Amino acid sequence: MSSKTLTNKPMYKARVSWRDYYEMTKPKVILLLLLTAVVGMCLSSPGALPWVNVIAGLFGIGLLSSSAAVINHVVDRQIDAKMARTHNRPVPRGKISPQHALAFAFVLAIIGYAALEIWVNRLTALLTLASMVGYAVIYTMYLKRATPQNIVIGGLAGAAPPLLGWSAISDSIHPHALLLVLIIYTWTPPHFWALAIHREKDYSKAGVPMLPVTHGIDFTKTSVFLYTILLCIVCLLPYLVGMTGIIYLLGATLLNIGFLYYAWKLKFDADADTAMKTFKFSIVHLMLLFLLLLIDHYLKITL
Repeated sequence: MSSKTLTNKPMYKARVSWRDYYEMTKPKVILLLLLTAVVGMCLSSPGALPWVNVIAGLFGIGLLSSSAAVINHVVDRQIDAKMARTHNRPVPRGKISPQHALAFAFVLAIIGYAALEIWVNRLTALLTLASMVGYAVIYTMYLKRATPQNIVIGGLAGAAPPLLGWSAISDSIHPHALLLVLIIYTWTPPHFWALAIHREKDYSKAGVPMLPVTHGIDFTKTSVFLYTILLCIVCLLPYLVGMTGIIYLLGATLLNIGFLYYAWKLKFDADADTAMKTFKFSIVHLMLLFLLLLIDHYLKITL
């Protein structure tokens, strides 16, 4: 075996710190998911929430979501090694072996599921487990490599946290919770495709059939714009069905105008940074939208 081959093969001898394991859980993504879960919890009840359900619910949802993220790191390690955005992750860099990462994911999943089963309810435990399998197995192992519509089909798993939060308190599946899921589900394609446009060369190099690679950047820009229009309509549904009041309506309208501006600019007047700016604004859009839902719930003003 040549010295070049030995150099390219991960040796897993580098010193590992807790930060490497923490990085594999994708903490920034998990925090956004937990924010939407908290909003689902709060909107499920007009009064005070049972704190055991809140704490154990967020703990279990967070651990199972983190487990899915770690599995994603393992499954995608060869793809990650070819991409500028991800090549320094702990597994492709050789700091943590796939076996150790999977063991870590297994421990997170067992503890997370047990917390939900014991202290919350079985419905939430099973829904969270299904969401984890949907992301880690169905999306990461199959859809991501099989179709340019991967993020559309697989987006349901990432959209589940508001429903999980709702069921953690109410032990039920409510239409309003499903509406929150629909918002995130519709938000996911323009959010992720904006990043995919920015990283199109990386995805092409890694052989991942993301929409910009298979259908071209211009087609993807059109898709981002059309999905953003659809998202703006979906974001008005909570007000139209009487779920929210004026505070949410006004705030959501302003946020939608902002997202539409970025999507329009990406399609018709883009520069080198527009795709990444659209991606970053989409995160702000979702975060503020759910904070508006929370504020409106406790300070609801109707006409």
